[in-house]
Amino acid sequence: MPGFSVTTFGCQMNQHDSERMEEVLRGGGATAVAADDADVVILNTCSVREKAEQKLRSEVGRWAKVKRERPDLLIVVAGCMAQQEGRSILAEMPSVDLVLGPDNIAELPGLLAELRMGSPPLVRTEFDLDAPRFLTAPTTLGERPTAFVTTMKGCNERCTFCVVPNTRGPERYRSSAELIAEIADLVSRGVREVTLLGQTVNSYRDPRGALPRAPEADPGDPDESEFAALLRAIAAEVPGLVRLRYTSPHPRHLTPSLIAAHRDLAIMPHHVHLPVQSGSDRMLKRMLRRYRRDEFLARVASLRAAVPEATISTDIIVGFPGETEADFEETLSLIEAVGFVGVFGFKYSVRPNTPAERLPDDVPEAEKSRRLARVFDVSERLVREHLAQQLGKTLRVLVEGPSKAREENATGRSERNEIVHIEDAARVRSRVGEVVEVTVVEAYKHSLLGRMTEAELARTPEGMPTRMRRALPLLGDKPSPGPRGEA
Repeated sequence: MPGFSVTTFGCQMNQHDSERMEEVLRGGGATAVAADDADVVILNTCSVREKAEQKLRSEVGRWAKVKRERPDLLIVVAGCMAQQEGRSILAEMPSVDLVLGPDNIAELPGLLAELRMGSPPLVRTEFDLDAPRFLTAPTTLGERPTAFVTTMKGCNERCTFCVVPNTRGPERYRSSAELIAEIADLVSRGVREVTLLGQTVNSYRDPRGALPRAPEADPGDPDESEFAALLRAIAAEVPGLVRLRYTSPHPRHLTPSLIAAHRDLAIMPHHVHLPVQSGSDRMLKRMLRRYRRDEFLARVASLRAAVPEATISTDIIVGFPGETEADFEETLSLIEAVGFVGVFGFKYSVRPNTPAERLPDDVPEAEKSRRLARVFDVSERLVREHLAQQLGKTLRVLVEGPSKAREENATGRSERNEIVHIEDAARVRSRVGEVVEVTVVEAYKHSLLGRMTEAELARTPEGMPTRMRRALPLLGDKPSPGPRGEA
């Protein structure tokens, strides 16, 4: 059977797509192997940033050299750049055998078979607009306690800097019944935390209209969606789920109904990643973000009023066309005002076929670098201060597995998304998938060190509910869904 390897560039959606590719290839009899041993090399690409495209070209060049010695090697370029560039990739990179868009993953085994039979290089980048197809991967993810689940494809926002509407198409949603069934299946296989994925995940609407209206939902609000109703349905119908995260939301869809879901549902963690991009109203307007600075701050304040301990992370773009020093200072002041506990910062780069491509890229590269460094200086300080404040506190941590940094520790994440390394891995590893109480004993630059409390150490896997022993022998108890209590 052929061996394959998948290299992923970009976001969680790309990671999810890579897992789907692995699934369909395994289903066709192929085997995942180390890249150097692969008969098929798949490069799953991102086109949101110019740097990701540069990485792809470098990787293709490296594999082209290998292919000269191994002519049977197949090189596949998949993902957003494949969708964006299509056939032009074959002209620019003649060593590539297949260009595959995100909506065509299910066709991968058949397309590879055609190539093995002598077909010339192929391009398959068709959107599934009429009959959207969402692949699932239940057979492998049960080996770890966390999983991604796709709620939608595409994006209807038209942010001027963003290539996603071109590479992922318009918004298409999965039915709530299909989503809930997949999550229930994952939980039955041992998954305890699910992250819902979507380009603007909180714009969700059930295509079958099966969800009841969520409390506090305002049908007259143009920013309202059915996402809060979906969260409530998952909490009610999948009682074995411990945590339900989502990414990436759009700030304008952080409505009262969604904030109420965070307040009411025990499975909702106390963390939201909320991309703001800029703190300047002038830049937000040029970016076509459809909210103002004061609106963003008001929604954050409402969330924190409902969930006082909530932490928030964000995305920031510096050097957008026309950004002045005053605009940039407003971004820094917003970072301080919100107190973000994580900032993913980027220098603006022109993306093809976006409205911003027509704007002059008038911020010098050196200035972009200076501004990005200042963003990171501020954000790193805020993270350090936040982590230092956790010393001595007791956190509830979902144990995910052994620590990559130190073999003697296990690792997991708290409700507020802090990375927590837990001492005494020999005792903790039997608790993978459990939420355990941990006392913080040390704060690092980006993570915490803790040890399980005496009360937690006294608990044993044998003492957990029988139903959960059947689902996953080494997992422990869980919070129940419904009104938020201790979680």
